[in-house]
Amino acid sequence: MSALLARVGRFAADHPWRVIVTWVALLFVVFGAVAAVGGETRDDYTIEGIPAQLGTDLLTERFPETSGADARVVLHSSDGAVDRGVVSEVSERLRAMPGAAQVTPPRVSGDGSITLIGVFYDIPVTDFTGSEGVDALEAAANPATEQGIHVAFGGQVPENISKPSGIAEAVGITVALVILLFAFGSVVAAGLPIAVALIGVGIGTGLIMLLAGFSTVSTLAPTIATMVGIGVGIDYALLLVTRYVEGLRAGMPAPEAVAAANSTAGVSVVFAGTTVLVSLLGLRLAGLPMFESFGYATFAMVGVVMLTSVTLVPALCALAGPRVLGRASARLRSRPDTGPTLTYRWAVRVSRHPLLWMLAALGLLLLLAAPVLDLRTWPQDAGSQPESNTARQAYDLVHDGFGPGANGPLAVAVDLEQVPASQLSALSTTLGADPGVAGVAPALVNPDGTAALILVEPTTGPSDPESTELLGRIRGELPEGVHVTGLTATFADISDRLSERLWLVIGFVVAVSVVLLTIVFRAPLVAVKAAAMNLLSVAASYGVLVAVFQWGWGAQLLGLPHAVPVSSWVPILLFTILFGLSMDYEVFLLSRVRERWLVTGDPRSSVVEGLASTGRVVTCAAAIMIAVFAGFALDPDVTVKMMGVGLATAVFIDATIVRMVLVPSTMYLLGGANWWLPAWLGPTRPTPPNRDGAVRDGHDAREPRPVTTTAPPPPG
Repeated sequence: MSALLARVGRFAADHPWRVIVTWVALLFVVFGAVAAVGGETRDDYTIEGIPAQLGTDLLTERFPETSGADARVVLHSSDGAVDRGVVSEVSERLRAMPGAAQVTPPRVSGDGSITLIGVFYDIPVTDFTGSEGVDALEAAANPATEQGIHVAFGGQVPENISKPSGIAEAVGITVALVILLFAFGSVVAAGLPIAVALIGVGIGTGLIMLLAGFSTVSTLAPTIATMVGIGVGIDYALLLVTRYVEGLRAGMPAPEAVAAANSTAGVSVVFAGTTVLVSLLGLRLAGLPMFESFGYATFAMVGVVMLTSVTLVPALCALAGPRVLGRASARLRSRPDTGPTLTYRWAVRVSRHPLLWMLAALGLLLLLAAPVLDLRTWPQDAGSQPESNTARQAYDLVHDGFGPGANGPLAVAVDLEQVPASQLSALSTTLGADPGVAGVAPALVNPDGTAALILVEPTTGPSDPESTELLGRIRGELPEGVHVTGLTATFADISDRLSERLWLVIGFVVAVSVVLLTIVFRAPLVAVKAAAMNLLSVAASYGVLVAVFQWGWGAQLLGLPHAVPVSSWVPILLFTILFGLSMDYEVFLLSRVRERWLVTGDPRSSVVEGLASTGRVVTCAAAIMIAVFAGFALDPDVTVKMMGVGLATAVFIDATIVRMVLVPSTMYLLGGANWWLPAWLGPTRPTPPNRDGAVRDGHDAREPRPVTTTAPPPPG
């Protein structure tokens, strides 16, 4: 792998314009294809095997007028009752919309100021392209708008539209550029990682849109993929540019420095990227089509970013030549010897009391992870959206006018071939007798009398745990042929399935990652230890999410109206992405440690030197990734907020507690056992010269080699 990447880097250095033109041309080709055959993102909650799907399938087959998407039109007058004539006109215009199969009679609040009109479509929400569904609703409600009546839209159709703001991306990239300028002291060197990341993310975004033209891609998938793509793209390019700068400062010609960077840092980039890709494959085990689209989208993004890093970075570095050094180079050459670096001194300090430091780090991680014991998940609903969102406005108006349960009615589908129509009245009475039910609507029967639909309104909101308990009680009392469906029931079933599948996904991702690490480092203990530490950092990030969002310790600071459950989409998605990303820093650090260990044979000095040599670059890389992810906490979508906070938290923990304390302390304690390998797999390490600890190039191999700033130090 190292030799291959060296040849790739040398080719890119010798023919930089060919490589650059190829990637730019590919960018234009991809977006040309998007214009021709690209599609729109959309959410699809068709999930085989969950209880709610049985009711949905029954309605789809026998009562299509009620089985498709739904929408709510809420009219609110601040001057009294809504004019009945306007309500009648709006209802007629709603019935005339394409795909609208049924419009419910207007429901008026007690004071008459709020009117609710429900729309049932005979087509699924995935059949709507872009904003056409909301555009039709707005056109139908135009008479009310012209009269000065406030109109808000809720339900699946308006909630299925994703409108990225671009603010999160801009914030993250801006902060990343500032950090890179600080790290390199050169505008050219700082701009290289940003340029490479943007080209890679651009092509990756185009591939996702192409994928959406042939399959269903979740509305949130491009945002999550972009978040990860920007973070890893800048980090991978940063690592390569750093090694290139080291080569230049060591006196190498630019082409040789490029090849050397690709043969060393490039290997780490490829392995780290491959680990992320393999981890994403675990999303297929979640059992949800939406999760598969998250995996495919992020897989495409990371794959493209990884390829651009090991090809485009060498080409741009070769073109830039020594200009990447900037004015900082001369200053560094004239700087006097300042002694060991701060990271070196820290590594030595930890080595003196490794057991104490290890226990302190474990205690802190367990403390951060403790809130996860109270974790409760629920797919997001309109009540957690920003107040500027029309779906949130509709949610609040319905809550104020008709009670919290009106936002999440349960749809009871009845198979009249198994349950006689004469029992519908008794069934409605039984449903209404539950203390958790606020009301039961009259049964709707299909034209041929083979199926019926009964809407049950809980006394609590859709994300309230009491609504889930009500769902369980109702299902336990219903006879054969009666199924509870609807969005609230579907979301409850999704939460249950994801909770069940979480451990399967964790097991798969951890097992594959351990195998990959063992193959690369030929050290089973190092691989198992790395996996255990990643699990701890993921658990700690889960705990922070529970405290911030579910307990509400920081919900309002993030623009949320109140505390909300952790989104059901987040735990598995966060785990698969985090486990791959967490391996980045593990790989960067262990690669340097192994390099020194193969030379010295001293497990203690190799850890000190490896930590010291990667200190600054990993800190800068982590700071960039934290900035990118934290920027996405500004996104209006609550799931994206949670992903941003969770990813930023985990990277911070990895770069500080894990990398600076837990990894070195455990490696000191294990000593030579870190690199143990069963004899049948080969020798533990090549036998270096002077194994007895003789002096190598003027330094005793048994002592850590101080890392000073006179060499001069790499920006990492």
